[in-house]
Amino acid sequence: MLAAPVASFALAQDAAPASVEAVTSDAASVAESIAAPEATPETVAAPAPALLASQKELALDKADTTYLIFCTAMVLMMTLPGLALFYGGMVRRKNVIATVTQSVSVTAVVAVLWFVVGYSMSFGTATDLFGFSGDLLNKYFGGFDTAFLNHVTPNTAYMATASVPEYTWISYQMTFAIITPALITGAFAERVKFSGLILFMALWSVFVYAPICHMVWGGGFLGSLGVKDFAGGAVVHVNAGVAGLVAALFLGRRKGYGTESMPANNPIFVLIGASLLFVGWIGFNAGSEWAGDSVASVALLNTLLATCAAGLTWKVVEWIFRGKPSLIGILSGLVAGLVAITPACGFVTPASAMIIGAVAGPVCYVSATYMKKLLGYDDSLDAFGIHGAGGFLGAILTGFFADTAINSLAEGATVTKQLIGLGVTIGWSAIGTLIILIICKFTTGLRVTADQEEAGLDASLHDEVMDH
Repeated sequence: MLAAPVASFALAQDAAPASVEAVTSDAASVAESIAAPEATPETVAAPAPALLASQKELALDKADTTYLIFCTAMVLMMTLPGLALFYGGMVRRKNVIATVTQSVSVTAVVAVLWFVVGYSMSFGTATDLFGFSGDLLNKYFGGFDTAFLNHVTPNTAYMATASVPEYTWISYQMTFAIITPALITGAFAERVKFSGLILFMALWSVFVYAPICHMVWGGGFLGSLGVKDFAGGAVVHVNAGVAGLVAALFLGRRKGYGTESMPANNPIFVLIGASLLFVGWIGFNAGSEWAGDSVASVALLNTLLATCAAGLTWKVVEWIFRGKPSLIGILSGLVAGLVAITPACGFVTPASAMIIGAVAGPVCYVSATYMKKLLGYDDSLDAFGIHGAGGFLGAILTGFFADTAINSLAEGATVTKQLIGLGVTIGWSAIGTLIILIICKFTTGLRVTADQEEAGLDASLHDEVMDH
């Protein structure tokens, strides 16, 4: 029945005289000439805009794009709610809301600035400016050619990965730019002024994070030198850890630090936060391959192994020196392993990853406990003790264990090159952070009053408390 109309139409067409076909053809030609007038200079399609030096024409791979979108969501989860709960559970009850609010606020501020100028300074290509050549400037920062995402279109890709739309790449790298300054908040928790925090994070993300990101990942001189940082040992963890240490020293210790008990208000929050960090870190590390291939697979396995090895060794050391293993202790060990394997995860064998994790546990334990007591600084939630020390260790061991059998990009890795990269990162982060802290001190102010600190930041700064 359904075939009948089609058959009838075919028979009618066969029976149609040639003259009818000719008339029909002539009519169609006239219609086409009316619908499509002769091309003029005004109607010729404009050529596609020229690509920037940092761009390629998109050759879309849907699998790679889907993979990176998923990893972007996982890395964002590391900050919200992962880091927010991890830090929020470790402070005293009167400062929980303030601590969580810091992670939320950093996310919002950095995301907006990433659109305005952060992405361009990190992954753009500098041009001549103020008498300095673009080639010289591009060693240190990416310029402003993609500020406000200018020249970014649905058809462009970042030069490092032509198979993924540049919009996806921007989103993925934004989540790294968010979590890095968010880590710093753990160093001065329970005593920082909220307005000072916002100004500090805005300036730091632009003038400290973006240049270091560009120097290592965006075409700057450290990447050209051969510094290996697969997912952020120097760019994220050493950078944030050093900034946290400088900030902790600059603000001074909390009121009652060393004389009063300051227990974590909710170890279960810490557990949930650390678990979310662990899961999200898969997107952080395995996602940094930007494709679901064999390198991403080894980065995944290395992340799991090193993390668990560090959790065990931290627990053993804590058990020996403190007499009892704690929940927060093993969770801190897991985070230490995550940090240490980050720069190496896509360059080393699983056996090497186990060694990196096993060493990271006791090294970060000593840094977060004995070193802090020895030097007398108040790194409230061990931003430097874990991220600074763990990132430094992982970066050094990357130079030692990097294996071209795992990743051809490991070729040329040396401990010396890693030390150079770490030296530049530490120097830039320390000096830049200090300058920004001074600016904040004499504008918004940095530290809350003694009365506000005593009452707790939840009530004094945000008018919200856990108990009503």
